[in-house]
Amino acid sequence: MAIKNIEIVKTEILSDNWYTLKKLTYQYTKPDGTIKQQSREAYDRGNGAAILLYNTTSQTVILTRQFRIPTYINGNESGMLIEACAGLLDQDSPQDCIRRETEEETGYQIKEAKKIFEAYMSPGSVTEILHFFIAEYTNNMKVSDGGGLEEEEEHIEILEINIQDALQMIDTGEIKDGKTIMLLQYIRLKNIM
Repeated sequence: MAIKNIEIVKTEILSDNWYTLKKLTYQYTKPDGTIKQQSREAYDRGNGAAILLYNTTSQTVILTRQFRIPTYINGNESGMLIEACAGLLDQDSPQDCIRRETEEETGYQIKEAKKIFEAYMSPGSVTEILHFFIAEYTNNMKVSDGGGLEEEEEHIEILEINIQDALQMIDTGEIKDGKTIMLLQYIRLKNIM
């Protein structure tokens, strides 16, 4: 049941403090010809990329742990979240972004990353498309301690976890981040490890 003739009739900026929160009023035509009007809010933070580093020899993956205020205010007592490495594209391509973020956050310098899919992560309210990657890592690819950028106040802990333990952490609730669960499940479903 597709809607047709979508037209945005009004856009209000509710906030542009960190990213942009807009209130959009739009009208559309229903399949029966009726014209309806609705208002919704949309948060535009730009698009991003995420990656799961894996090592088939050691059967490990590289994840990160960092403080996330939205999880803290929604019941995560410590606010700490275990995640796959990720970041916003800014002005970079998804491939350039994920190479940059991988080195900044994990300390691993990757040459190639395989794009596996892209997805809207919260399409009811957020405009972001996330580009998903995987890449194999080895110890000789480690070029720094990682941990994020000091000027961005990133305090990222790097975790090297056995793949089976990481999958078990989904079941126990230790891993609750959607992008991380998707990447770990991809590795499992495609029998990459």
